[in-house]
Amino acid sequence: MRRMARKLRLEYAGAAYHVINRGNYRQNVFAAKGAAEAFERCLGETCERFGWIVHAYAIMRNHFHLAVETPEPNLSEGMKHLQGTWANRFNRYRGLVGRPFQGRYKALHVEPGKALAQVANYIHLNPVRAKVVAVENLLEFRWSSFWWFPQKKARPAWLCAETVLAEAGDLADTAAGWRKYGEYLGFLDEAEPSKRNERFGKLSRGWALGTAEFKQELIRELRQRGADLERVVLHGEPKADWRQVREAAWEERLQQLARASGIELGKLGARKSDDAKVLLAAAMRAGTAANNGWLCVRLGMGTPASVSQFVHRWLAQETNAEKVRRLQATAVKV
Repeated sequence: MRRMARKLRLEYAGAAYHVINRGNYRQNVFAAKGAAEAFERCLGETCERFGWIVHAYAIMRNHFHLAVETPEPNLSEGMKHLQGTWANRFNRYRGLVGRPFQGRYKALHVEPGKALAQVANYIHLNPVRAKVVAVENLLEFRWSSFWWFPQKKARPAWLCAETVLAEAGDLADTAAGWRKYGEYLGFLDEAEPSKRNERFGKLSRGWALGTAEFKQELIRELRQRGADLERVVLHGEPKADWRQVREAAWEERLQQLARASGIELGKLGARKSDDAKVLLAAAMRAGTAANNGWLCVRLGMGTPASVSQFVHRWLAQETNAEKVRRLQATAVKV
């Protein structure tokens, strides 16, 4: 199967990403003296050169996180410069060869606004989750954007404070405002401790973070650029990540079919074998790789086996098979 992973990263003006990479073999690449400082300096140089806006970052012992916005479509070019420049300096200073990072960085698309602020909060709390520092002493962790934010006069120009302040309650960019933001991070760290890891973990997994509409827009853009989402496999990533992409593509097609047939997905009948459900299921099976497991849950048709049974019996009637063919043709134009 041909590799699609590199085609799934969209670059466009104004895009925002949660970028993550780790040391090769999870080595503590930033533990050495001066390593984190050098990376922070390279990040600043990259932002100035490529016009990036950083909403949050954290440099841990063996990995880094960035919440970065790219006013120009240059994430790949900028990351090549950031990682390459730092790696060259790292290796030259220590007389080493090879790559410090484990490979290609991971970049999740992030919707501006609430989702981007959530990622920034997640990044700022990274040292707390790693038990490097207590949440009340978070400002003592040097290698994070949160260390810089309260220092308004000394803060690098490429750091953007507005996103986290706005989503934390329209806080002011003052010493008092940043104290309140620190308290807000403490609240997030303490809220629902049993679900904390699950909630925060979602901000570093998948392929996109944001509303369903945001993800659908990305899917449409991918399709327009020629990505065959029915054949997507993100090599080297968890299956759940690339399954999200495929299911988002299925959802987009289902919405098209529903509009073309005049069916309201929110008002489907209660019966598992409702005609509207079976029509949509038949059309999805005929034109996509959507599996019965996804269809039975999305359309409320009982079990995967029942989807097959309902569709098979329904298509036995030639008039129904013709309905599917007409719907397929009509939906292409919608």
